[in-house]
Amino acid sequence: MQRLLISSLPLVALALPARAQPAPDPQPPAEPAPAPADEPQPPNAPPGSPGGPPAPVTTTPPPSPSQVENKAETPPGVQGKWGATFYGFAEGDLMFDTVQGPTEALGNGALPRPAMGMTAAAYTAVHNQFTTSARNSRIGFRFGAPAVDDIKVSGQIEADFNGNQPPGITESSLFGNATLRIRHANVKIETPVVDVLIGQYWQLFGWQPMTQAGGIQYQGLPGEINSRAVQLRLTKIIKAGDIAAELAVAVSRPGQRAGGSPDGQAGLKLSYDKRKAFHIVGGAGSSLDSAAIGISAIGRRFAVAEFKAAPVDEVKRNGYGLAFNALLPVVPATKESRANALTVEGELIIGGALADQYSGLSGGVAQPALPNPMNMTPAPTYTPNVDNGLVIFKADGTLHPVRWTSYAAALQYFLPPSGKLGVIVNYSHLSSDNAHAFGPGNRVFDKQDFLDGNLIFDITPAVRIGADFVWLRQTYVDGLEAPDYRGQFTGILIF
Repeated sequence: MQRLLISSLPLVALALPARAQPAPDPQPPAEPAPAPADEPQPPNAPPGSPGGPPAPVTTTPPPSPSQVENKAETPPGVQGKWGATFYGFAEGDLMFDTVQGPTEALGNGALPRPAMGMTAAAYTAVHNQFTTSARNSRIGFRFGAPAVDDIKVSGQIEADFNGNQPPGITESSLFGNATLRIRHANVKIETPVVDVLIGQYWQLFGWQPMTQAGGIQYQGLPGEINSRAVQLRLTKIIKAGDIAAELAVAVSRPGQRAGGSPDGQAGLKLSYDKRKAFHIVGGAGSSLDSAAIGISAIGRRFAVAEFKAAPVDEVKRNGYGLAFNALLPVVPATKESRANALTVEGELIIGGALADQYSGLSGGVAQPALPNPMNMTPAPTYTPNVDNGLVIFKADGTLHPVRWTSYAAALQYFLPPSGKLGVIVNYSHLSSDNAHAFGPGNRVFDKQDFLDGNLIFDITPAVRIGADFVWLRQTYVDGLEAPDYRGQFTGILIF
């Protein structure tokens, strides 16, 4: 009995939808065609089978008025559908340094001091290290909404695995259990009048990442600005033939929240669309961009607690910066080929209280100790409410921005016949004319030089390998030079 019920269920299921179908229009019975004498007709042939009566004709009733009224309609002015793109890369790095201490990103952190006179070298200055890491791997999504009345909306969210980790963590956890970090999270609204961007993105100052260095070193190369921040940016592009002028203003995350106002940035970029520069951006990015030159400026405000153990008032100072950037296709590339393309990039930065626009830069400066003429025990201490390296007090209580000047140049050449093999050379110089005033000469460096050479080969459009040699030297205020030499090999899967 159970088998009979189970075998009957499919028939019941098929019958239920059939009962829900509208009844066919009544049809008069059709006269069967006479069968030929030599082809006997089987009795009771089903309708529609050879020799049987014709199958009944069914018609679909027209939709009811309510069905017509409830039909979804496309809003006027809307074009297309939502789009989403998943992108990123998986990267593995092998690095050898002649000193101990540098992380995967060399940045601008102080190098250990070698021996000087009767002073022995730091232990880390005379011992090497070998590092492996995949933390530079990256994932991201780009989104595009349907255009509405000539307004286009897009967004981006991107992360890598270089997030902050607690102090004292083991090497195994640092490199094996990497922490996710937001790089970009923004929305862009393009209108016929002006484009609006809000969220975390590259800083307008320096027109980043227009001249961001190419190569397998982690970005934030020594002596080059590299900064992203939450911002509100307005951009207007004016075109005249092959020339485009891009004007932009932005308010962005301040150097100090206690300053009470955002950073203000503005820039002008001129592009020439008829000459295209092919260049590698970072280790995994490749871009074909118009020749361009840009100028940009930044202004910021600081309000730092006065130089006392128990401050009551604040001391105000301004920070500032001016940037010049250029992307020049000496031998231009095309969409079809990058073979023999030669691109030159350049950057010049002048400013004060701008250390946070670089990666890990302080130069070793620090707030001084409070005066203690009465030899109190414990000695009074000052707790600043601003990040180190931006503005520094002198012992007399006056506040000063730490001034830095940097310039960088890069050359990228892609060998014929395919252009898959690229040679990249990066150089930068960083210096300060007042860092010496904010700490002892054996702790503060005020000059830095960086040079690296890359060989990068695209095995396929999705697989890139590279080898790099780095020379980095810092000159301390007391004249001592501290070097590091690095060799690196990298493999990248780009998706």
